[in-house]
Amino acid sequence: MKKILLLSVLSLMSASLYGQDETTDYELKSNEKFGFIVDKSGKKTEGIVRMVGDARNPWDNQKKVKFVAVSDIDKSKKKQKFKTMDSDDLKEYVAYDENNNERHFEVIKYTNVKEGLNTATSGLSGNIKAFNNLTKTNQFAEVVTDGKIKIYRLYGFPTSFAAGDNQIKEAERETERMRNNPSYIYTKKGSKLKEFNLKEAKIITADCPVIKSKVAGGEYASMKNDTKKRTGLGKFIKNQVDDVMSDVPQIIDEVILDYNENCK
Repeated sequence: MKKILLLSVLSLMSASLYGQDETTDYELKSNEKFGFIVDKSGKKTEGIVRMVGDARNPWDNQKKVKFVAVSDIDKSKKKQKFKTMDSDDLKEYVAYDENNNERHFEVIKYTNVKEGLNTATSGLSGNIKAFNNLTKTNQFAEVVTDGKIKIYRLYGFPTSFAAGDNQIKEAERETERMRNNPSYIYTKKGSKLKEFNLKEAKIITADCPVIKSKVAGGEYASMKNDTKKRTGLGKFIKNQVDDVMSDVPQIIDEVILDYNENCK
């Protein structure tokens, strides 16, 4: 009974967090750029695609998006009305952010277990964070690079509740960590999604002579070749340290982009 009650409380608190919505009124810009959505049937529709997340709340872009089709824009009106759509409605969307950068999101089936089980706060606060992450399976994820190896950026969902000064401070620190440290997940030729790290980068690029040659020659700052012979525990510890200390975005920029361009 207690378990059912706790799940009900978590559901309500999570729903109240996700249910918050900004106004759907929108004033057209003089230099408006059109993005597009792709619905579940595969139909592509151009229009104004408005991201709901920002630099402080990037995870909100994984939950929903606002859209008005070109055919529904009424230029005689000062403001336009948007529809709010989520991963149940769409397969993907492309939008332009506040800096006019193109951003591409696709619906993926992935549960962020790492963030669900990793919490700095205890009690109800930690349970809500776990609930927010472990119950979210279908969500939008941003495409970082596309090709034979496709990589997505995925943020964890922070807790929506904290009580007491200490817990609030812990929750704020954890939210800041999550804001600045998203996960990266990949698929190679449509394989099952896995977390991307240095170890995986070495495995999935090993079939390309161009990459192997550059790694051996020390051409990638993010994947320096370790020439020291190691065995057993020493090798294991070195690999673990390398994974933790590696610069994943740099590996993507240097190695994966090179792989997708040269290893068809």
